Amino acid sequence: MRRTNHQERGLRLQQAPADRKGLTVGTDILYVLGGLVLLVLGGEGLVRGAVNLALRLGIPALVVGLTVVAFGTSAPEMIVSVNAALEGQPGIAVGNVVGSNIVNILLILGLPALITTIHSSTSDTTRSYWVMLATAVAFAALAFTGPLTWWHGLVLLGGLALMLWDNVRISLAHRAALAAADDEAVEGADPDMAWWKIAAFIVVGLVLLAYGARFLIDGAVAIATDLGVSETVIGLTLVALGTSMPELMTSIVAAFRKHADVAMGNVIGSNTFNILAILGVTSLVADVPIDRQILTYDNWVMIAVSLLLLPFAVLKRDITRWVGVLLVGVYALYALSLVYQAELRAAILG
Repeated sequence: MRRTNHQERGLRLQQAPADRKGLTVGTDILYVLGGLVLLVLGGEGLVRGAVNLALRLGIPALVVGLTVVAFGTSAPEMIVSVNAALEGQPGIAVGNVVGSNIVNILLILGLPALITTIHSSTSDTTRSYWVMLATAVAFAALAFTGPLTWWHGLVLLGGLALMLWDNVRISLAHRAALAAADDEAVEGADPDMAWWKIAAFIVVGLVLLAYGARFLIDGAVAIATDLGVSETVIGLTLVALGTSMPELMTSIVAAFRKHADVAMGNVIGSNTFNILAILGVTSLVADVPIDRQILTYDNWVMIAVSLLLLPFAVLKRDITRWVGVLLVGVYALYALSLVYQAELRAAILG
């Protein structure tokens, strides 16, 4: 059942200090860290189970990589955003997506570039980049018609279906040119895995994701309440960084292994998927009001940093260490701006 009474859904946030009386900030941080660990483990388990289920059902590995893995690796962000919306913290739900997209570009590309140059010329991302940019602009426009409701969700999920269909169509058409289009192309693939193991991976993964999201949201909301920071800022920073941690670690490891160029395609695909799938599903299960800060500031930051990728995704310029320094520096300035805005708002309200 959809929830439309936002005051009732927000009551839990207002009562958080009383409900969690006696718990320290340190305990809240442990909730957040514990939630992140469970989300990582749960996402890994779900991906492994879903991949092998698809392969056992005869779905080609290439299609599995483009669809099942994409959904599975975004499961932590999906679960966190849906749970946050249902629990009356829409700021965390939207902030998680917008913040993650900003983190993906500035840190998940910036930090690996500090280790080794990202050779954008080896990645054919022009088409995907324009889709990502169009998606960001479309979301910014839809946000002004908010709160996000079921029809927004249908529009976003319709865009996701078109994107996936187009990707699968193009990939299958060029399958002969893809040397790695076999079961080993998908990490964790084992076409002979026993059915009970597949079921165990999926069930355990879903359980860990559910509890991880619950711990992360509880801890984040409590920290926001204790510090007097809005849930939107927490979603844009703490939650966004946390749910992007698996992708960040993967990109850094890839950089050490001299495969940093794969990060470009992953970032572009993840940013598009975050908006179309995560916000699409979230707005189907609960109305999602858009915080004024998202409308007037963070959405525009997301579009601006997306434009920063144009020379690298379209013109095929390499992302050098100096560019990496620039990207990380821009994120630091963005984070500082959020802190400044939070302090200014607190001073005005106080």
